[in-house]
Amino acid sequence: MNVLLIYPENPPTFFSFKYALKFISKKAVEPPLGLLTVSALLPEYWRKKLIDLNVTNLDPEDIKWADLVFISAMIIQKDSVKDILGILKNYDTKIVAGGPLFTHEVENFPDIDHFVLNEAELTLPGFLEDIEHGRAGRIYETGDYAEMTATPVPDYHLLDINAYASMSIQVSRGCPFSCEFCEIPLIHGSRVRVKSREQVISELHTIFNTGWRGTVSIVDDNFIGRKEYIKNELLPSVITWMKQNDYPFIFNVQTSANIADDEELLSLMTQAGIRSTFIGIETLSEESLCLSKKYQNRNRDMTAEIRKIQEAGLQVSGGFIVGFDTDTPQVFGQITEFINKSGILWAMVGILNAPKNTRLYHRLKKEQRLTSEMTGNNTDYSLNFVPRMGLDLLMDGYNSIIQGIYSVRPYYDRIHRMFQNYRPVDFEQVKTDPCYLRGFLKSIYFLGIIDKGRKEYWKFLFWALLRKRYVLLEGMMFAMCGYHFRKVYGIS
Repeated sequence: MNVLLIYPENPPTFFSFKYALKFISKKAVEPPLGLLTVSALLPEYWRKKLIDLNVTNLDPEDIKWADLVFISAMIIQKDSVKDILGILKNYDTKIVAGGPLFTHEVENFPDIDHFVLNEAELTLPGFLEDIEHGRAGRIYETGDYAEMTATPVPDYHLLDINAYASMSIQVSRGCPFSCEFCEIPLIHGSRVRVKSREQVISELHTIFNTGWRGTVSIVDDNFIGRKEYIKNELLPSVITWMKQNDYPFIFNVQTSANIADDEELLSLMTQAGIRSTFIGIETLSEESLCLSKKYQNRNRDMTAEIRKIQEAGLQVSGGFIVGFDTDTPQVFGQITEFINKSGILWAMVGILNAPKNTRLYHRLKKEQRLTSEMTGNNTDYSLNFVPRMGLDLLMDGYNSIIQGIYSVRPYYDRIHRMFQNYRPVDFEQVKTDPCYLRGFLKSIYFLGIIDKGRKEYWKFLFWALLRKRYVLLEGMMFAMCGYHFRKVYGIS
């Protein structure tokens, strides 16, 4: 059986880093880990080929070669999926689809032959058995959740690793919290399931053997969802492996704010090579935290806690949301001031949306306030319900935040602030990817000569030259990312 695995194209968004990638000659931030995992679940004797449309084009010869086409997609990739299906309809190849987009919108894709939904460890075996016997049905789904011990090492060998800025692994699924607006409890459940430390080390070694050196993103929705396991079993094993292999990787993670409560955990994370964490801060309003049931962030001095995490050696990125029913006009200035003072460089500020079938979605539907399905795009100024605040006031306030944090001067000032707070564990053993040196040279021309922010660029460059090497190289990377943010938000 010949299987073509197709990953749709991502539009330019906050985390696509499309305009920053051009500096370092990379085509995508991360590989399609879900498809690589599905590939590893397929029979070993099947022949497999991956087409990531963020990296390469779809060749008609590949479609002719395939007996089956597998597509996995997120909501934000819907337009690319439609383009793919438009091409595939000219061929007789059977199409198999899975992932969040199709889980929510089966009825919108009549041209797809088979849907393998939810967690593939549970639903894919039934499909494979049926297709081997010529009796495959249209929909395979389950309400159960797989144990991560059943998850194989993804087929990293299918990748052109040089096309990506980062590799990625998954350690756990699920989140112990139940925020009203979040779809993670729907997709992965509230019981956190983990891979064994032996599985994780095996996966790291597989990535290592591809020749990859550099950033590895741990894509868990909450890396510390099973904190005692992470702290007492996984991190000590990773620390040992990193030492044995001369510190080949730098890790990025996503965590909840309660990471600040455990200094030992913070220390172990930095010793293991974790350099940054993304935290869902969402709002500074206690009323909005209560309304959204994000109780884990209540009664926290978030400024002090972000500073504590930075001083422990972790850069902090943050997610923020405006548009809660309890938000007042003051929220926009509060968020802008907090982001700039805390040194959170990558602040993903979004307008509240209601993902399908979340508790927020059902509440708004009951209140007859839903207007459409969400786009999944965090930079397109869209929302899918009628806000209490009023649409014009919300949009004006949201735009004031974006201008206030991603205009040239406040962004470069925030790089300064971040480096004043940040106390990295400096792994000198980590080799600098030559692409970042090339990116630095490109930035001198594009950001230092052509870009309107060139004055701030040179001020920062001369400041960074007087600091340690990591300040210069990471600072220039942050400058490239600032250019990306200005482009996606349309800031001149």
